[in-house]
Amino acid sequence: MGAVRIVGIILIVVGIAGFFTGGFSFTKDSTAAKIGPIELTVKEKETVNFPQWLSIAAVVAGVAALALGGRKS
Repeated sequence: MGAVRIVGIILIVVGIAGFFTGGFSFTKDSTAAKIGPIELTVKEKETVNFPQWLSIAAVVAGVAALALGGRKS
């Protein structure tokens, strides 16, 4: 299996996952203040959204990569 076909499969899987989940979120720890031995940390929740058009474009690009990767010259 060639590298182009592997990239195509990965693009399809990521595109479908992005389409159904809509994005992902993660928690980031940051130090707000440090005064001597006392340290104040803040947990911030960050969200990354995937636009639906980007997910569809990834699936289309993956299908194209599979189609072009299977061609023999």
